[in-house]
Amino acid sequence: MDEYFVDLHIHIGRTLTGKPVKITAAKSLTIENILTESTEVKGMDMIGVIDCHVPEVLDELERLIQAGEVLELEDGGIRFKNVTLILGSELEIYDEDCKGPIHVLAFLPNIQNMREFSHWMSKRQKNITLSSQRIYETGKNLQRKVRELNGLFIPAHIFTPYKSLYGRGVTASLIEVFDPELIDAVELGLSSNTEMADQIAELHRYSFVTNSDAHSLPKIGREYQKIKMNSPTFEELKKALRQQEGRRIVTNYGLDPKLGKYHRTTCDQCLTIVEKVTEACPKCGHSQIVKGVYDRLLELKTNEGQLSSRPPYVHQVPLEFIPGLGPKTLTKLRDYFKTEMSILHDAPADVLHSILTPAIAEAIIRARNGTLTFQAGGGGKYGRVNIH
Repeated sequence: MDEYFVDLHIHIGRTLTGKPVKITAAKSLTIENILTESTEVKGMDMIGVIDCHVPEVLDELERLIQAGEVLELEDGGIRFKNVTLILGSELEIYDEDCKGPIHVLAFLPNIQNMREFSHWMSKRQKNITLSSQRIYETGKNLQRKVRELNGLFIPAHIFTPYKSLYGRGVTASLIEVFDPELIDAVELGLSSNTEMADQIAELHRYSFVTNSDAHSLPKIGREYQKIKMNSPTFEELKKALRQQEGRRIVTNYGLDPKLGKYHRTTCDQCLTIVEKVTEACPKCGHSQIVKGVYDRLLELKTNEGQLSSRPPYVHQVPLEFIPGLGPKTLTKLRDYFKTEMSILHDAPADVLHSILTPAIAEAIIRARNGTLTFQAGGGGKYGRVNIH
């Protein structure tokens, strides 16, 4: 078996004809640009594009298949050069049980199954052409439909303050919303890591996935995982998430939670960290306080520490977070090392020093070794890397 870099949460901004899909995503996020960026720039081996339920997107993929530019794999997924596309959909549920909104991810093995899923959703949504739309169906019925179509079901960014399983503050357990037997993995989100998530005992049975939630091409691969599989296909991914037949997640790579936008409870006006969500901001007096993931987990935790059986969680710092590493310098690095995965994982220290200033080269090396320090983010603002 081989090991593959996988990012399962990438949005589409526009269709080929320019119609919006994810309103807040970049217009350059077309399906063809995503495929090219993922393999030629980022070095991903497998990606999940979570707006593939849109009929025009499915039409685009079928045209690419007919033109011989991509290949639909027998074991699921669509192959383009060195990357496999997994067909996904992000949905918002808000039923009597969940008191949402809660975002979830559904992945299907092929275009036929995704078309059937899209048709089913179109009778339960107001606009099937857009991303992350509310589905007027219970979470458990949605799970059953995904399983019926041989799909994968993953609650998305489960701790973020908005539109997530635990982050809303009204759900204390996943069994209030979902059938635990029909969950294939859970997505941690940018403001948490494995150790934090394992404080909740009911999550111990599930694999953790770390994904970019990319709303622009540069954000692809800012979080990802290395997965051991026979080949980069849907069926192999399913086995890996369920830890079957030796397939498994080998390593999770994600932001240090301090770099996430919602790590600490923060005033959303002046961005001061606040110790208690019930208090007004001590600096500006503003009453709108956003509870951070760190503080929410203090309320929810039922367990201490990380399970010994978990794969390591490496605090990977995306290159765009390194102060002083601008577009021209990044292009120079890519020209030399070909992909960002090569820069982050394989670039020798002496070669980095020969190309970059000492401060930037050392920052990349320290990021790889996990010795960078950070200023915590919160209230919708990312944290910052300290390089001095």
